[in-house]
Amino acid sequence: MPVLLAAPDKFKGTATASHLAAAMAAGALASGWESAQRPMSDGGEGLLGVVGGPNRETVVTGPLGNKVAASWRFDETPLDSSGVPTAVIEMSQAAGLVLAGGRERNDAVAATTRGVGELMVAAVRAGGRRLVVGCGGSATTDGGAGALEVLGDRAQLAGVEIVVACDVRVRFLEAAGRFGPQKGASPAQVRVLERRLRALADRYAAEFGLDVRSVEGSGAAGGLAGGLAAIGGKLVSGFELVASLVRLDDSLSAADAIVTGEGCLDEQSFLGKVVGEVLTRAGGRPTLCVAGRVSPPGARAAAERGLAVVSLSERFDEPSAIASPLALVGDVVAEWLSGLASVPTSTS
Repeated sequence: MPVLLAAPDKFKGTATASHLAAAMAAGALASGWESAQRPMSDGGEGLLGVVGGPNRETVVTGPLGNKVAASWRFDETPLDSSGVPTAVIEMSQAAGLVLAGGRERNDAVAATTRGVGELMVAAVRAGGRRLVVGCGGSATTDGGAGALEVLGDRAQLAGVEIVVACDVRVRFLEAAGRFGPQKGASPAQVRVLERRLRALADRYAAEFGLDVRSVEGSGAAGGLAGGLAAIGGKLVSGFELVASLVRLDDSLSAADAIVTGEGCLDEQSFLGKVVGEVLTRAGGRPTLCVAGRVSPPGARAAAERGLAVVSLSERFDEPSAIASPLALVGDVVAEWLSGLASVPTSTS
């Protein structure tokens, strides 16, 4: 019997990666296929769910200075069997754009990562000796200054490994121009943010001896990744980190076809994010992306790469795509697999 690998990212605000993978598996079953479920994340929002879900909560400073209850995870025996007590933090839980009320209500210049630093301190006090910080979904473009202010004396981080899971490859000084408008920044504010990032890069180089401007991924989460790199954090691909934890490559080798997906497919989807990275590893196997919406640049990028795409909002309609994405995803997968009935199985 042929095997489908379901490896989606979340549909932000409507469905988790785990729920989507299960819906894809149901579609496979309806078409007479077996399936393997590997919910994925690029290191941004959804990372906690992929690694087992939060088991701690700490009240911290939100992006606009209000207090928020931020969820995070602490495991004395982590998934990778290293034995190092590990905390997993989604920076968006403390400094996410959703917490600021979206781009319309965000103060793009004032938004701070202070709460992320507070979560890191809480994790160290709980016994964490490896801190995995997922960068994505931020309201901020403060270059990590708020977090570093809280962390203060680096002595409290002695013996602590910081792993920064980046969802983009953007460099430090690019963060304002690339993502500032998405966080509500006007053109004038983008220029203010750019000047601030340049000044921070100079300061980090002088204080910590690292020119964050040259570090790939340092612009993730509005430069938080660069700030953490300056104090010794190791920047890694969030997707690569998750892929290693869930043994994605083993599942890929046993699959005859692959389904991935995300809420909105655009050109950024092929720059270190789940859809593009899964496709890169597909090795020519039939691959489908199911998305809530697909932008014209995203559709063009998918076509150039030979990726089959279904937009739920186009195939059905926007209200249905938002209200019942899981049922629609299952139907789309079943329909697609029915057309792949002649695909040879991986064991043949």
